[in-house]
Amino acid sequence: MLSNSKKLIAVIGATGHQGGAVVSALQAGGQFKVRALTRNPDKHRDLADEVVEADLNRPETLAAAFKGAYGVFLVTTSSLEGTDERKQGAAAVQAAKDAGVKHVVWSTLPDVEAISGGKFHVPHFTSKAKVDPIVQDAGFTNHTFAIAPFFYQNLAGAMAPQKQADGSLGWALPLDPSVRCIHMGDISELGAIVAGAFVHPDQAGHGEYLPLVGDFMSFDEIVDVLNRQGHNFSFTRVPADAFATLFPGAAEITAMFSYFQAHTYLGSDSSDRIALANKIAGRQPTKFSTWARLNVPVQNP
Repeated sequence: MLSNSKKLIAVIGATGHQGGAVVSALQAGGQFKVRALTRNPDKHRDLADEVVEADLNRPETLAAAFKGAYGVFLVTTSSLEGTDERKQGAAAVQAAKDAGVKHVVWSTLPDVEAISGGKFHVPHFTSKAKVDPIVQDAGFTNHTFAIAPFFYQNLAGAMAPQKQADGSLGWALPLDPSVRCIHMGDISELGAIVAGAFVHPDQAGHGEYLPLVGDFMSFDEIVDVLNRQGHNFSFTRVPADAFATLFPGAAEITAMFSYFQAHTYLGSDSSDRIALANKIAGRQPTKFSTWARLNVPVQNP
């Protein structure tokens, strides 16, 4: 098969965690031509076969970005950063439809409002879920929902352990650390699931939900794994109402942890979906202990 006859996949957010993982997996698989979409193509010329400008906040850039594409991987920027994800998602779905795209893989999250009966308000989850019916109703030949987990990377990045009042390093969060409720994974492995969905639309192109889950843990278990690897981390449970006022966005983070505790990250028993995702990816995702050993170095005093 000549390379110029390969179907083209356009990947939104190609320089981010999720889009970057998808670009890498598609390139490794070699079955598709890859068009990386980014707001700054000049900075990332070597990212993929093609690098094209696209900005979800400027929907007029999307027609050219999706032109000629067989498939599109679509992810929006978190509403925690002030974006209207439903609006971004709806505009991108419309642009993909107008461009004649056949298969859309949309990166979504659980509908916290629906799952909790309106008790918990977590817009950065629910606003992604609100795009699901838009994708469903657009009439693509194939569509797939990928679900990103709680990133292992968070624990070495945005949520790295902080110095606590007692001098220890650790976490102070509004969560019962004994409750096993966090579906976690190495976000770089989401790419294998998404690439697999494009390769196997017969098995995963009819609205299937494919979550990446490498581990399912309580915070006590997370801390235990790390401490058995030589760390000395602590966990302090903070009352929800106290945590909610600590910083801008803290109320939403508090609601998110309350939701995890009540319903788990994925919101329901997802074992069948997880099994299908791993089958489509052709691999088992990395366990937290394996990832942590490589990515959370022990600081010797």
